[in-house]
Amino acid sequence: MRLSIALAALVAATPLGAQSADPIDRAVVAWAKVKTVKGGFEQTVTNSLTGTSATTHGDYAQERPNRLAIRFHQPDAGAIVSDGTSLWVYLPSSSPGQVVKRAATDRAAIPIDFTGQFLEAPRTKYDITPLGTRTVEGHATHGFRLTPKAGTSSAFTVASVWVDDDDAFIREFEETETSGVTRHIRITSLEPNAAVDRSSFTFTPPNGVKVVDQTKP
Repeated sequence: MRLSIALAALVAATPLGAQSADPIDRAVVAWAKVKTVKGGFEQTVTNSLTGTSATTHGDYAQERPNRLAIRFHQPDAGAIVSDGTSLWVYLPSSSPGQVVKRAATDRAAIPIDFTGQFLEAPRTKYDITPLGTRTVEGHATHGFRLTPKAGTSSAFTVASVWVDDDDAFIREFEETETSGVTRHIRITSLEPNAAVDRSSFTFTPPNGVKVVDQTKP
């Protein structure tokens, strides 16, 4: 009886985080419950071949599984938008005068799932290495390095993700793409299951901009 009481007291006194599963597993479970999400971000893209680096800010909205709207602030004012059928990529700073149209199901270069790309069967697809802890935008997080296993198709060669200790959402990530470009994204605000206007996922090419349609054979 005394042992039972002592164990019950110990469980009651144990912090919630200590009772939780591994942060990666918690992140998978948390993300599975998300249908929509919107927020803000800071992105830094570094090209090791050219020795250049650029930082931009923007907002994003997502409705799983195939709708996404990423809109960058000035000076770039570009956008990456998926309406569920087509993915539009308009980045004036890197590809002035053109917008690329691709099938929304083509995940080769730009995953539609903004942070969820790291949470699709991660233990099956990646070798996972702990990176320790850090604070991101006031949130305590645990970090992990994800390296695609042999034979796994992935848009990145290695990625680091930082999972919130509280709500298990990814708050920051960095990925080195197959092109050699490193993309670092810090989530500055996050609203899971928020109301998202469907009009956010529409894109009209600006006047005078050439459309490169990659959906056609």
